[in-house]
Amino acid sequence: MADVTRVGIIGGGIVGICTAISLLEAGQKVTLIERDAPGQAASFGNAGIISPWSVVPQAMPGIWKQIPGMLLRPRGPAGVSPRHGLRYLPWLIKFLDESRAQKAKANSDAMHVLCGDTVSLYRQLLAGTGHDDLVVDAMYVHAFRNGNAASVQSLGNQMRSQKGADIERINAADLRNLEPALSHDFKAAILIKGQARARDPGRIGEVLAGKIETLGGTILREAVVDLQAHDGAWQIQSDIAVHTFDKVVMAAGAWSADLLRRLNITVPLAAERGYHVSYPDADVILNNSVMDADAHAVASTMNEGMRIAGIAEFAGIDAPPNPKRLAALRRTAEAMLPSLKDQSPKTWMGVRPSFPDSLPVIQEFPGHPGLIGAFGHSHYGLMMAPKTGRLVADIATGKTLNIDMSPFASDRF
Repeated sequence: MADVTRVGIIGGGIVGICTAISLLEAGQKVTLIERDAPGQAASFGNAGIISPWSVVPQAMPGIWKQIPGMLLRPRGPAGVSPRHGLRYLPWLIKFLDESRAQKAKANSDAMHVLCGDTVSLYRQLLAGTGHDDLVVDAMYVHAFRNGNAASVQSLGNQMRSQKGADIERINAADLRNLEPALSHDFKAAILIKGQARARDPGRIGEVLAGKIETLGGTILREAVVDLQAHDGAWQIQSDIAVHTFDKVVMAAGAWSADLLRRLNITVPLAAERGYHVSYPDADVILNNSVMDADAHAVASTMNEGMRIAGIAEFAGIDAPPNPKRLAALRRTAEAMLPSLKDQSPKTWMGVRPSFPDSLPVIQEFPGHPGLIGAFGHSHYGLMMAPKTGRLVADIATGKTLNIDMSPFASDRF
């Protein structure tokens, strides 16, 4: 058995939570430090998709042609704050470089490493908690208003098929039978089978945070303000106390870059904001997760009601929510599901940590023994969290990894 070490985890999102559980199961002494309630930030607000087939990076060949339309359309799926736009230019240049065919293929392969077992890993994580029903089998339905655009031979679907996904195209009549609540404006759909969805991502975070304490871990509600190496150990300074650990896992999402900068570690991490609207009183149900392929927004029935999540907005990490983005997402929701009109939704905004290649950092930082990165999961944190946690536990306990970890190195750009 590996020697027991004191491991501090900075960040209580779903990645930090899954990492804590894996480390505890590996026999380590774990303390998770999170300013807010664990699992209730970006992990709370996502679309709830848990898919082995999330292997299509954001940067794909030809994306440069689509970016102007995404940014300029009133209901477009992306936006850049005029005030903060210039600071994202270096990130955008790297993003476009990652869209080259060879790089997109390599990034897809690396995404599959983290997503391929996600459904079974979540079932293992939830086993014994009494909340196994928080993850249910489902398909991912990509609905198209232009039926000619729905193709199983698209590059993204080819990537999925090559990894083993079962994909089918259906027409408008079959789509109405599958999802009667959807607008009849949708003329065709692509069904991606063999995956699952979360009934309540925030509740999953709560349940698994409780599992940390059941396994003997500690959760501290403190804000981390500094991190320093000291006498062969690591000191985390919070707004309340200084904590000393043998090893530290950086899983602070979009806030990771600022803390690492104090150690002269720089990474091209963007604070990408996502939004959702939810309709708790909606008398409408979807049987699967459904994406509006034009608006890039995903609707899913959750315990809280109907949730529609989407929009990638690049702005300041602490900037307030943009009401225009929320209004656009609400219009998208009501266009997808006409019965939502005239209802008042709840709204949410959170910050995703995004690298240009859609892959996170998972590594022990060179020159900083005992400091392990686990952040930057972009739109895929919920799916990638369980495997990330296992890989981090292997790194922390000195196990030999049987996969190529270079796609997740901080110096890959």
